[in-house]
Amino acid sequence: MQHQKFMGNSVTCRSFLLNTFIPTKAAVTTALAVCGLVAGATVRAQSIEPRSYSNVPVGVNFLVVGYARTQGGLAFDSSLPLTDPDLATSTAVTGYVRSLDLWGKSGKFDVIVPYTWLSGSALYLGSPVGREVNGFGDASFRLSMNFYGAPALSLPAFRAYQQDLIVGGSLQISAPTGQYDPAKLVNIGTNRWSIKPEIGASKALGPWTIEGAAAVTLFTTNDDFFNGKRRSQDPVYALRAHAIYNFKGGIWGSADATYFAGGRTTLNGAQGVDLQQNWRLGGTLAFPVDLQNSVKLYASTGVSARTGNSYDLLGLAWQYRWGGGL
Repeated sequence: MQHQKFMGNSVTCRSFLLNTFIPTKAAVTTALAVCGLVAGATVRAQSIEPRSYSNVPVGVNFLVVGYARTQGGLAFDSSLPLTDPDLATSTAVTGYVRSLDLWGKSGKFDVIVPYTWLSGSALYLGSPVGREVNGFGDASFRLSMNFYGAPALSLPAFRAYQQDLIVGGSLQISAPTGQYDPAKLVNIGTNRWSIKPEIGASKALGPWTIEGAAAVTLFTTNDDFFNGKRRSQDPVYALRAHAIYNFKGGIWGSADATYFAGGRTTLNGAQGVDLQQNWRLGGTLAFPVDLQNSVKLYASTGVSARTGNSYDLLGLAWQYRWGGGL
């Protein structure tokens, strides 16, 4: 069979967000945010991001640099007409986060820019295809706000803060800024916008924190998909949960799970058989290096999939923080 080139629809690193300051007797430290490796249509639903809903002193800035690697099944757009995929992706992410005072409530704004290398093979319409490509992924922007239980506090006032129940929400927008070639099937960028509203809650129970969130990702239409085809996609709905244990010295670990469903595509008016109903499980370990630096390790794997999702993810992130009186 003829060996063909293919290209994929977006490996991005979407969820690179600040976590939380953890008060201790000696100081106030911060744990790093998770970089949830994303994959085009489903990636924003697949991301597993503990400590999204937590309080942070106002005026603190965060620079986040991370690296994540996936191996196995479709780690990008699992609705592409590919079978038997064996793909590897490497993604470097740079992110900036700023903690905010939003009408007396604590909030955050973040921007994330990923760069991805993708290589591997799959079957397209029964023929073997291979692909190597690298480039910037779609940039994403997010505004988060805690509605209840996490007031906006200066660093001195924050030292006395103790979490109980926090309820918050966020809105993330992904822009079509990534590498894209309409003559190829697989790309790093998606050539479309997406918007993801989310609501979540976090409850402290002694050294444990239980967190959950629900979200939906909405997509605009790609009018130039694979040689001029028109491709649209239904919303992807996602639920995620985390059981987080806080150790002494600002170290914490979590067990993470996410379920996402929906996302069926339509190509030139024909609906695809690519409904998503997938589970992923993962774990996270974060620890401070000093007052301004921290490191996070995270991993996840697909445990149940109707369409795609049979890939493994391993990542590392470093965070530097300044401002706000630190």
